[in-house]
Amino acid sequence: MTLPAADLNNIVEMYKDAISRATAKQLSVVDLFKTATTLDSLNQRALSIEIYKAWIAFNADNELLFAVYYNYGVALTAIEDRTGAINALRECTRLKPDFQPSYINLGRALEDSGQTGPAVAQWMTLCKILSNVNGDSVAHKTTALQQIARVLETAQSDAAAEDALRQSLDINVQQPEAIQHWISLRQRQCKWPVVAEWERVSRKDLNASISSLSLACHADDPMYQLARAYDYAVNAIGMPKPATPTQSNRNANKLRIGYVSSDLRGHAVGFAMTDVMETHDRESFEIFAYYCGIDRPDATQQRIKNAVDHWVDLKGLDDDKAAARIAADGIDIIVDLNGYTRDARTKVFARKPAPIAVNWFGFPGTMGTPYHHYIIADETIIPEADEIYYSEKVLRLPCYQPNDRKRPIAAHRPTRAEAGLPENAFVFCSFNGMQKIKPRGFQRWMTILNRVPGSVMWLLGGGAEACDRLRKVAAESGVAPERLIFAENKPNPEHLARYPLADLFLDSLPYGAHTTAADALWRGVPIVTMPGRSFASRVCASLVRSAGVSELICATPEAFVEEAVAYGTNPEKLAAIKAKLAASLPTCALFDTPSLVGHLENLYRQMWNDLKRGALPIPDLSNLDVYHRIGTELDLENIEALSDEAYVAQYKERLTEWNGFYPIPPDERLWRADKPELPGRLAVA
Repeated sequence: MTLPAADLNNIVEMYKDAISRATAKQLSVVDLFKTATTLDSLNQRALSIEIYKAWIAFNADNELLFAVYYNYGVALTAIEDRTGAINALRECTRLKPDFQPSYINLGRALEDSGQTGPAVAQWMTLCKILSNVNGDSVAHKTTALQQIARVLETAQSDAAAEDALRQSLDINVQQPEAIQHWISLRQRQCKWPVVAEWERVSRKDLNASISSLSLACHADDPMYQLARAYDYAVNAIGMPKPATPTQSNRNANKLRIGYVSSDLRGHAVGFAMTDVMETHDRESFEIFAYYCGIDRPDATQQRIKNAVDHWVDLKGLDDDKAAARIAADGIDIIVDLNGYTRDARTKVFARKPAPIAVNWFGFPGTMGTPYHHYIIADETIIPEADEIYYSEKVLRLPCYQPNDRKRPIAAHRPTRAEAGLPENAFVFCSFNGMQKIKPRGFQRWMTILNRVPGSVMWLLGGGAEACDRLRKVAAESGVAPERLIFAENKPNPEHLARYPLADLFLDSLPYGAHTTAADALWRGVPIVTMPGRSFASRVCASLVRSAGVSELICATPEAFVEEAVAYGTNPEKLAAIKAKLAASLPTCALFDTPSLVGHLENLYRQMWNDLKRGALPIPDLSNLDVYHRIGTELDLENIEALSDEAYVAQYKERLTEWNGFYPIPPDERLWRADKPELPGRLAVA
């Protein structure tokens, strides 16, 4: 920021006066902090730091020296002088060991400098000295425990991180983010039941704050997934001020499409979207990529940069500035490739930087917001009768998921021995993350292994404790633990190269294989799947259908087991389905990127026409607060065992109970005043 000469003169005079008074021991701590705050607001933090240094040098006998060291450490942290910050904050804790905030900031400075052990030690010290129970000490202790958990989680110490979060929730259950991470850690460790209440934390508390992504892994409940997304949008995103619209691009010959994602790099989303970016019709569309992820350039990101018309890095821009940038670019349709996933910029979408917003591909479910107008799916993932579970208007592609036809595969094709697999065994596999493994699905796998002699289950490895936990469950099911084989993580080209070592992929429920399924099918490995009710549970069935082998889609758990056993015990049946898959791959819808992009562009044109004729859809959020209250009290983990009729009936029963006390206006979901003949709909008297 360039300041006028008069302002610079004022700053210089302010600085000189503060230095003079500090060295003369005439600058009070209050005036010191006030001067530093003023200089910081004028982007003159370096000058405020010099004043802190001078004050400390000449006021060592001041009783508030510890507070000055604390603010000095905060200022040094802001300019990323971590060494200076550590020294200042250590001196603060030495001068006043009971000053709690310094432990938190010192721990963070140590962590940022790579000293995670000493960082955790600082936070543990704070937890031990917080014996006085008051508002500040409680807040500081919960903060310290959350910091401990965050660092431990990053270090893959999941059990210790889980324990730290539990301690924090014991103190204060009203910590949605702590609950989200606690549940996610238990899912990643395969600790069942995942939502395990205890004396001070109820199942309702946990259900009410579970993240949307964890919920997709946890429960086959599309109604609660919608209500939970809505509740998160209301409470975590809020109602920010919309971005100021700029000159419209509506009469231009090209529609401007903006893709927003933190995953446009070596990530499942980045891999899949490269071919889409390269295939768009540049005569009719101008493509912007807005990146909001980590600073880790790679070949996939470079490919996307080369493909798009404009690459914009949103890193370093706050939500207002990011939205203003998108608005200034005149984007017509903004596409959310993150949804409720890590590093998403949902608050940017909430500022409505473009007239049309679309939810597609990055997140398997509805957003439940008033500013996402459309969700893109296909007829398998969201059948017409299931549109009641989505706030957005549903538009469909022939196959919802994009894929890269040019994905590289490592030249070296490993042997079974190199992968740690028995040479002559039938190899079932499931390369989904461990968070997707649920008790019922795992028991189905064990039943299959018991019925296919000599077979093994090849899984993607997680933490050592999680692997041991699954081996123990296998043994309790009559399956020798060594028949579970865990694959180490590999770069995608090497991972693709080893896929053909497997004979058959077994899907999971309620969050099935998505890009993982496409990888398996691309490499000629058939997948047995069983779709549920929710978006995440139906993607694999969509991909299998689009690959031309829909006979692999099973309607019931019993059929899933029988189909897998049939392939595992009948080599001719397996060979036939593999041959059919191989013959289908060159022309199937799953890998026909030009067709997908053509249909996608037609959907964009349809959206634009909807806007021009005043028919832009209004997201349906009616009664979602009631559905959310109902869902928090359900046994979500066991909903997948219910029939569709029983699933709908439990909501109808509770809606009726609610309506008896608090009348509920009719909606277009399960509480309807008309059309009682529709499946899953309730006629209101």
